[in-house]
Amino acid sequence: MKALFKYVISLLYKLRQIFMFQIYNKKARVSQQCLLYDSSACNSIALFNAVLNGDEHYAYIGYPTFKGQVLNGQQLWELIEGLGANNLLYYTHLLTGYIGSVSFLNTVLEVVDKLRSINPKLTYVCDPVMGDEGKLYVPPELVSVYREKVVPVASMLTPNQFEAEKLTGFRIASETDGREACKMLHAAGPPKVVITSININGNLLLIGSHQKEKGQSPEQFNIVIPKIPAYFTGTGDLMTALLLGWSNKYPDSLDTAAELAVSSLQAVLQRTLTDYLSAGYDPQSSSLEIRLIQSQDGIRNPDVKFKAEKYN
Repeated sequence: MKALFKYVISLLYKLRQIFMFQIYNKKARVSQQCLLYDSSACNSIALFNAVLNGDEHYAYIGYPTFKGQVLNGQQLWELIEGLGANNLLYYTHLLTGYIGSVSFLNTVLEVVDKLRSINPKLTYVCDPVMGDEGKLYVPPELVSVYREKVVPVASMLTPNQFEAEKLTGFRIASETDGREACKMLHAAGPPKVVITSININGNLLLIGSHQKEKGQSPEQFNIVIPKIPAYFTGTGDLMTALLLGWSNKYPDSLDTAAELAVSSLQAVLQRTLTDYLSAGYDPQSSSLEIRLIQSQDGIRNPDVKFKAEKYN
């Protein structure tokens, strides 16, 4: 029996693939499972809209009320110690999303070091969730931690326009600005950068950039994203999870991975919108819960309708 236990632990050690910290664990985890990746989910927070430390800083997640707790760094490290005690800290990928406290974010950096001490090839995909449309969702002191400590150790970074501006201190008002912001982020660390949404003159774009060798010019592209007349909860979390999954299948072709990720996401959103309309629901009256389980086919085998246009 003892030998069997050791064998099972050894097998789990070899098979566990993606360790992710995400507020929208369900969205990230379900998409990974649809793409046939095993994953371990750890909630950074368990709540609806938190008021952090009783002050004016809000963790905005798309709901009007809040209940629950924010996990702190010590509690996170206790979970890591438990995994380590059972030889379960071999992972190929780490995915982080919304993080609501400096202590937790600093402990995430310790987790990155720990996981890379076991697997030096660990890919760290960071969605630096800080805010959108000119508004911070997190305490301001998290911005400098992301900029100075997290960006340098990330393998892939997936900010939105506002977050990219915060990380670079550079205003993005055009496609050229978006491409330049990607280059600035490459210089700080990550070889892959995807600015997931840039609003330029009413058009919504994704700009991707892959610097395959330090010092070389990155391969850059854009994808035009259609605007859907509805608000969905958790699209950023799902987009980053899809980028992780598809870029793992196409590690040398970020544009292909982005095409598949955007097409997967749009399939999910269209299915969600169709289901709500069929039920007689006004999609503009409030945010819509993404229909993940019902959209598995669109995640696994998306019809690639949104093509990347490479820059010269």
